[in-house]
Amino acid sequence: MTTATDSPAQAPSRGATRCPDCTDGLGQPRQITPGSWRDRIHHKPGLARMWRVGVFLAGLLCVALGFALAVLPGPLTIPPILLGLWVWSTEFEWARRFFAVFRRKARDAWAHARQHPVSSIAITVGGLAAAAVAVWAVGHFQLVERAREALDA
Repeated sequence: MTTATDSPAQAPSRGATRCPDCTDGLGQPRQITPGSWRDRIHHKPGLARMWRVGVFLAGLLCVALGFALAVLPGPLTIPPILLGLWVWSTEFEWARRFFAVFRRKARDAWAHARQHPVSSIAITVGGLAAAAVAVWAVGHFQLVERAREALDA
């Protein structure tokens, strides 16, 4: 709950409240709408802490998967990282602010693609063709086996 001495940046908006018992070191909690299922979870201190730790671990798992997929060619690393960031943003204020930047950039990119469809299609098709050529080259020239042999030597 807020008091008269709280700064405007800390004051909840639209009837939302902050979790009173969420000082577990996982960062500032997101604002919670009174009466929601998340509000009921956050009013039980043990359950609130377990929920926040679970959300943090689920987001961490997605982000780690995204980084693990970075060794594969293509854009496979981006979706799990964004999914993990979204999971975090459901519970943590710092992640919500960070995720908002990505959402804004995605909207800007989509607006640009709609304004310039020919160049957007050309760039997308070119990128997919380059990825296909890279996958073909790795298989055709047996680059994985050659890299293993070079590392074993």
